[in-house]
Amino acid sequence: MKKISLTSWIFIAMAAGIAIGHFFPEFGKDTAFLGTIFLRLIKSIIAPLLFATLVVGIAGSGSAKAMGRIGLKALIYFNVTTIGALALALLSVNYFKPGVGVSLTGAGRAELPEAKASFIGVLVNAVPTSIMDAMARNEVLQLVVFTVLFGMACIAMGERADPVIRFCRSLSDVMFEYTRYVMYLAPIGVGAAIASVVGDKGIGVLLGLGKLIGALYIALFGYIVLVMGPAALLFRIPVLKFLRAAKDPYILAFSTASSEAAFPMAMRNMERFGVPRHIVSFVLPTGYSFNLDGSTLYLAMASVFVAQAAGVNMTLTQQLTMIATLMLTSKGVAAVPRASLVILAATLSTFNLPLEGVALILGVDTLMDMGRTSVNLLGNCLATAAVARWEGYDLIPQEEPSEEPAAPDTAAAQTQEE
Repeated sequence: MKKISLTSWIFIAMAAGIAIGHFFPEFGKDTAFLGTIFLRLIKSIIAPLLFATLVVGIAGSGSAKAMGRIGLKALIYFNVTTIGALALALLSVNYFKPGVGVSLTGAGRAELPEAKASFIGVLVNAVPTSIMDAMARNEVLQLVVFTVLFGMACIAMGERADPVIRFCRSLSDVMFEYTRYVMYLAPIGVGAAIASVVGDKGIGVLLGLGKLIGALYIALFGYIVLVMGPAALLFRIPVLKFLRAAKDPYILAFSTASSEAAFPMAMRNMERFGVPRHIVSFVLPTGYSFNLDGSTLYLAMASVFVAQAAGVNMTLTQQLTMIATLMLTSKGVAAVPRASLVILAATLSTFNLPLEGVALILGVDTLMDMGRTSVNLLGNCLATAAVARWEGYDLIPQEEPSEEPAAPDTAAAQTQEE
């Protein structure tokens, strides 16, 4: 029994959850609390783990200039891959035309929180008024901003900051061990979450609006092959080793439809893959706000799907204008509840498309959320490896996370400590 991997247990739990939800729907719905407990335990890890690893990473880099360079490279990478995701979304939705023949009649108007996604709003929301409040609400972007400044202050303090850095190093090690314990509950949490969804919505939730779901998953697969694949080759990332490292967090993100659930495991696995700690702890959480390519791809497809269902023939220029809008409005909203639906509603309103389309999609949104969330996670894992290679680091897989980053192989990273 001990030889069965976590991945295998999660797949077993998913199958069991579907069976329980279908044959014993009331019992399946009653198991929802187990999935909630697992996700709450995972969320309890994020703030202390992110703070500790990022402080140690920045202090270990020894240079605020190096962190600025890493941030700029990450943003360039994020935006290039986002353009690729949007292009694939338009190709898929215009080729398969999933909205043609779908009626919006009787869909009802979805009640969604107001969307307040603007560039200025993102900037203001990125600055915390209280680090404790940001930790309590798991505001990842606010945590990154505070911790980057805190880490730079540690660099400026020199030896006087050593006790703080030693504490953070110990805290990060403790949180990784804590994560290992929580992961024992992953199959239970995953099985309960699947059983609850199937028990509540029925097995039909896996089959409804099949054309839209199929088109989305084809586009997501195309993104992995046609965008992430060339990126991995460009940055000379060992693809098979990367896939082995990203496999477990990817499956966890897919089965729970939660990027947060996979965050601690993704951070640990990318370190073991050979990405230096200061890059993982900076790029991965930043990507959770600025590199949601799976969600952005979904939003572009869903918007055109609603237009097709409403009988609106959008020109290529209008579609390109829409995806330019999505590039801006989809950034920095990861912490908004049901963020993708909020942004979808805002986009539909902007282009005078019926909001009833949101209610139509709600019925199968859970299944699509699994796909887009897991691709978000996979894209952010690849981003950490790409930025590490761009910085000149060799990716040498390790059995355990390293305390300090490995030595870079180019002069571009000579300012960082070995």
